[in-house]
Amino acid sequence: MPASVTNDTLLAFKAGRAFRRDGSNIVEADPAKGAILLTNGDDGLLHFIWKNRETDVSEEDLIIFPTDATFTKVDQSNGRVYVLKFSSSNQRHFFWMQDASSARDDEFANNVNGVLQDPEHPLQWGTSGSSSSSAPPAQASSSTTTSTTPAAATPGFQATPEQLDYLQTLLRAGGATTGAAEAAIPEASLVDILTPANLTPLFTNHPELVPTLFPYLPPDLPMPPSAEVVQRIIHSPQFRAAVASFDQALRTGLLGNLVRQLGLPEEAGLGIAPFLRAVQAKADRENREAGGMDTD
Repeated sequence: MPASVTNDTLLAFKAGRAFRRDGSNIVEADPAKGAILLTNGDDGLLHFIWKNRETDVSEEDLIIFPTDATFTKVDQSNGRVYVLKFSSSNQRHFFWMQDASSARDDEFANNVNGVLQDPEHPLQWGTSGSSSSSAPPAQASSSTTTSTTPAAATPGFQATPEQLDYLQTLLRAGGATTGAAEAAIPEASLVDILTPANLTPLFTNHPELVPTLFPYLPPDLPMPPSAEVVQRIIHSPQFRAAVASFDQALRTGLLGNLVRQLGLPEEAGLGIAPFLRAVQAKADRENREAGGMDTD
């Protein structure tokens, strides 16, 4: 069954496939644009999926049992080819990272390995030290590999639909902020935009906005919803983790179906800039409609 980005998607990032040349240990990259997704399937098992981003078809769907597989870097000059290996068989599946920059390759690999060991492994971001970039690798030798080590676990979580709706409400209300931030794309991220320093003046200047956020707050808060609670939330590590998770999912270009649930066009799920443009357009449209109602 074809897979899609849902609440059961644990991790997703851009990656293409690579194939071993017949009769050799040379691995050649296939130019097709794709993505790797790790999902919890309806069968309760972990699935490692390769999805073609051009056709939106899942062309590989591998069931992974905990501790049975590793995702390791193939030893080569630019280090962007990885192999999925199984301890229970001699299966080998090769992939190459397709982000324009290689800066986050290690983060993706570490998180993949963490989830392969334990599907409940909390994802960890912001650990890469590399800032280099490279073109698609022409070929690599698969005879030797170097292992990646899962990063130490730290608390974190994936954004829920309610949190995404909450995020959209914030963005809609902060139209001026999103418009200014879009000019900084791709350097800027939602983590840079939705900071306490940016959001606090928004709530201060528009106190009527605060109560509209209450329905999107976590139901298990230790105190009733209030302006103070909202301030505590936007300063919390959990809020930052949720924004970072949504930011990373947008960068995969695989959120077309999900953003439609937020009332945005499908193309808004293709990246940070399209998302911000769609949010701004929706805010402008709603403001025009509200103005027209007031003049009747």
